[in-house]
Amino acid sequence: MDSSRFVHRRKPDIPVIGPRAPDKKQHTQEVNLKERHLFVLKKLLKRCQIGFLLKELTGIAKILNICAEKVTDHPEYQPIFYEALHICRLPFLKEKSSDELNYAQDVIEFLSHMGCLMRVSDAEVRQHIVESVKSFYSSVAPKLLPDGTEGLTKTKPRTFHSENRFSRLALRLQPTSPGYRLQLLERSDLAQTLLLSMAALENQPGIKLQLLQTLQILSSSSDMNCTSILQAGGAETICLHMNQPDPNGQVLFHSSEILWNLLERGSTEVTAQLSSMECVISLKEAFLHQLINGFRHSDLQLRNDLLVITTLIAGNPNSLLIESLFAKQLVVFATFPELKSHNPLVSNLKLSYNNEDLKMKKMLLNLLVLMSKDLAALQLYKEERVLLAVLMLVRPPAASPERRSASRQWSSAQQEEVQLQALATLCSLAPIMLEDYMSCQGNAVLLLLLDWCVAQDAFFGQGHSSPVEGRGRRKAQMRHCIRVLRSVTSSGEESVNQDLCDQGTINQLLGILMQMEASPDEDDLVSLEIKSDIQLILSALCERDMHRKELFGSEGVEMAVHFLKKGSDKFYSGLGHNKLILSTVDCVWSCIVGCYTTEDYFLAKEGASLLMDLLSSSPRCVYCNVLASLLELCDNPNALSHILSWRDSRGQTAPRFLLQLWMDEEGELNVSRDQDGGIADPQRPILGVYQQEDPQLSFPANVPSAAVLELSENLRSKIYSIFCKLGFHDLPGLSRKHYVTLSVVRRYLDFKVGEVWEEVSRELGLDGVRPTTPDEEALSAVCKISEDTARKVAAEQRSILELQEKEDISEEQLMYTEIKSHWKQKELKAKSWDSYVSRTSNYEILKEVKAQREEYIESSRPKPEHEEAAVHPTELILGHVISVERTGSSGPAGVKLTLARTSIKASGQDQAAPTTQDPEYFSTVKD
Repeated sequence: MDSSRFVHRRKPDIPVIGPRAPDKKQHTQEVNLKERHLFVLKKLLKRCQIGFLLKELTGIAKILNICAEKVTDHPEYQPIFYEALHICRLPFLKEKSSDELNYAQDVIEFLSHMGCLMRVSDAEVRQHIVESVKSFYSSVAPKLLPDGTEGLTKTKPRTFHSENRFSRLALRLQPTSPGYRLQLLERSDLAQTLLLSMAALENQPGIKLQLLQTLQILSSSSDMNCTSILQAGGAETICLHMNQPDPNGQVLFHSSEILWNLLERGSTEVTAQLSSMECVISLKEAFLHQLINGFRHSDLQLRNDLLVITTLIAGNPNSLLIESLFAKQLVVFATFPELKSHNPLVSNLKLSYNNEDLKMKKMLLNLLVLMSKDLAALQLYKEERVLLAVLMLVRPPAASPERRSASRQWSSAQQEEVQLQALATLCSLAPIMLEDYMSCQGNAVLLLLLDWCVAQDAFFGQGHSSPVEGRGRRKAQMRHCIRVLRSVTSSGEESVNQDLCDQGTINQLLGILMQMEASPDEDDLVSLEIKSDIQLILSALCERDMHRKELFGSEGVEMAVHFLKKGSDKFYSGLGHNKLILSTVDCVWSCIVGCYTTEDYFLAKEGASLLMDLLSSSPRCVYCNVLASLLELCDNPNALSHILSWRDSRGQTAPRFLLQLWMDEEGELNVSRDQDGGIADPQRPILGVYQQEDPQLSFPANVPSAAVLELSENLRSKIYSIFCKLGFHDLPGLSRKHYVTLSVVRRYLDFKVGEVWEEVSRELGLDGVRPTTPDEEALSAVCKISEDTARKVAAEQRSILELQEKEDISEEQLMYTEIKSHWKQKELKAKSWDSYVSRTSNYEILKEVKAQREEYIESSRPKPEHEEAAVHPTELILGHVISVERTGSSGPAGVKLTLARTSIKASGQDQAAPTTQDPEYFSTVKD
């Protein structure tokens, strides 16, 4: 073969389009595969028209993921994808009851995967997802028909064998319980994923609005959903997106509702997220927009909702309200319209003076209180003259309706509410802004308001007063006014208190107090609070000034005595009687004690006895205050006799009662005592078991130790001090047991000194400090002296008990002697009666007794020794009782007898000439 011919017969070049044959084939295969894929998907969705099976959710999630990847490039998948998302609205199906528990994790993962589908940029896909989630809270399972399912009624069961089989299978399927999917939704990441998808919806405002509605539903239905949203920074995200352009204002509305739901379930974390600078600025812009542009009722409500959220943020100490200049704007709004301002924010601002504006005004005043915790806010208040604006709201209204309408736009009821809120604000601001308070003549304004409250004018009092405070009675204004006066007087600023006294506040308050007490129905909760607050104000004014105590005078003493006489029967009534009792005792201590004029008048009114009565009838919590007042009162020498002469209802004396308090106190402290109340441990004569069990610590020099703190924590130091005034001898009404306790009380100070030195020595050892030899010897000597003193007291107590035992034995012997004598007399009386009966019933015995008596008389006669004796016969002397008188002495010495003596001659003597002597009187009473 010719080689050249072979060369020329080579194959021609392959055309460029030649290789497309395999690609075309591959394309055909892909089309066929897609068609098969779509056919299978349609068939699957047709089979799942009533819902997805629980056991198939994992595969369904994979199918949805594939459709999500293909839907952008292959529009053919869109209808199938939409239909699958639509089926997700239906309840899941179960074959067995145990499927709900077995496939719970699959459901959680499926719901989380649904949220991840929001990554698809197709607007209709996102809308279907959002609507599916919304439908979870309103979906109802479709009813199964007798021949199959609702989705299969249009198909002929005989067409496909698989459909017949599915129809039979569908009859065995049941929807899951209504709350099953919602419970598992709380455990999924669906809420977080939907929240995070907001960033991808900037160009789809309609879907964003629907997403906000869905998040509102999720946040309002479950605490776990709120927690999940907050973990993803939901509060901050919602706040930053709520000012986006929205002609209908629905975005801002739903955003505020979501924030409200989050605040109701986790306010601390929400306020922490909203306290950032960006969120505060966003909130400020939203509030200003609603304040300036909102006129509808819904707009005003939304404005107030934003203000409430701002109020909650103001409670966070880390909020940036001042740094963002939001606080300055809020202060300007709070002082409007009371103060004129050139600020452009309020130049065109007009209030409608409706209820929503009233709520805003009250919330702005409340915001002033919350922001006052920041010192920078106080400087802002000074610049904006906040206190002046508040005092203008506090002033009494004009006397006539014409003047009221000219000066204020609020109605009477609204004006009352604003006034009460201003008083509550002033109660917090006045003590920390006293300089501005005095420069605005705050005391004068409050005293004028107090006079107006007392005046008999039926106007006002129709708004915010509670039924307890009374409408038309101005009790609510008086209550808050007294609160403000109490807050400023308790600050201790002398200039404020002096200004009040110069304006006659003491007499004015005493008059109001007694006027309220004279009213028969002034015993409710509010009245009792007003009375106790007035007494506390008087205590603060008079505590350190003798002249003011003199101004308190007899009228104040009458007031204190009046309230002391009420006693403590209603202490636990729950209405405030306990506070009134304590304030009364404090008023005695601050306004009466220390001024001899008022003290003497108080004692003349039996004030000391009333304090003792209160001490004996009150619960333990009152003892400390009453004992302190009694102790201070004992500095007056006239008080001691009043206390010593006091007796309680059982006849118990004051020393006996105080010693009983001492024993009860030691019982509370579990002090070591023997069965007779004597000292059981000389090394710790007054130390309680609880104090011994405390950890042995070393305290700094400026911190009081346990031994020193114990003086103020129990009553023993006060009882000891009172006995130092009363004395330790010749105290009335004490038994030997009380004398045993009194011996400990007398040495209380010595024991306490030893206890303190023992504590010093122990702390030196804990700190590893060795005192010098002289100091160490002095410490040992002091501790030894304290122990020796305790032993001496213990010996004294034993001697007291021994003497008591001897007296008891002596009294017992005397009692037995009296009993023996009594029985002896009864025996003699019985024998005498038996003898009398024998004589009167037997004549022979009577003759025998008579003979014995005559024989006895004859033998007892003296025989004459000489003739003169025979001439002068024997005389018999008889005594007669003339009178009997009783004296004050006990026993025979207390009976005074007057006797007459007469002589009688013996028988045989001349009867015509008897000789009778004059009666001789004598007394049995010893000189």
